[in-house]
Amino acid sequence: MSDSPDTTDLPFDGAISAYFENEAPKQIRQAVQEGDKKDILRDTYPYARWMKKKDYEADLQALQFELVKMLAGVKDSGKRVVVLFEGRDAAGKGGAIKRVRENLNTRAARVVALSKPTQTESGQWYFQRYLQHLPSAGEITLFDRSWYNRAVVEKVFGFCDDTQRETFFRQLPNVENTLIDDGIILIKIWLNVGRAEQLRRFLQREKDPLKHWKLSSIDIGGLSRWEAYSDAIAETFARSHTPIAPWTVVLADDKYRARLNVIRAILSRIDYPEKDDDLVQKIDPAICAGPDIWHA
Repeated sequence: MSDSPDTTDLPFDGAISAYFENEAPKQIRQAVQEGDKKDILRDTYPYARWMKKKDYEADLQALQFELVKMLAGVKDSGKRVVVLFEGRDAAGKGGAIKRVRENLNTRAARVVALSKPTQTESGQWYFQRYLQHLPSAGEITLFDRSWYNRAVVEKVFGFCDDTQRETFFRQLPNVENTLIDDGIILIKIWLNVGRAEQLRRFLQREKDPLKHWKLSSIDIGGLSRWEAYSDAIAETFARSHTPIAPWTVVLADDKYRARLNVIRAILSRIDYPEKDDDLVQKIDPAICAGPDIWHA
């Protein structure tokens, strides 16, 4: 009798399980099979296990209070803040955004998650559909993926040609410099996750009907394109990590540590009244720093 799971009720006909059983590198499959739920599955991560939940929840509550104070300061001062959330598939972008926003006034802190461009949008200047969502005075916009789609996803899947991508990289510095010159606080967050952890999360989503909506054909197609993603990410950092618009890379194999450091990275870039610097500045440089800590 076959030990293969019944794929009748699995999204994409069980494509993730099939990849795990038949195509995943042996060491990746072994790491997923042997790892405990809170074990870190890659050797290059600086911790062996997730942080304790009680410690995470205590820090999260304190940092979310800081976020409330920060938004009040942004509203009173008329600041404009843009936070870009990018990263590997299943790296925890949605979970991090949720923890940033869940106690904030949704009228002043908006999440923008754009779907596939319409025919009209495809005929526009590439940056146009993103820039129309920029915040007004006293607002924060959180982009769940951004104009960096062209740099990574569109490159990996051939959704743009080399000329279009080169045009993107040529125009990018002027676009971001213009936003910053106009007074916008631009924060770029890249969440990175190891290959075994990514696959484990995909398998969990595949098995959980409440998480099926999180899976897409891009996720499935990306399973066998790890190296292509790595090449595109490395080039993107090399061409877009600048002194005026730097990337903050967060190693997100431990979701708890990642979320806390994402919040601290955001708060550390914004001045606001009664800021608790001792709390905000406790960024862990082992998992939250520049692109130098990124591992393919």
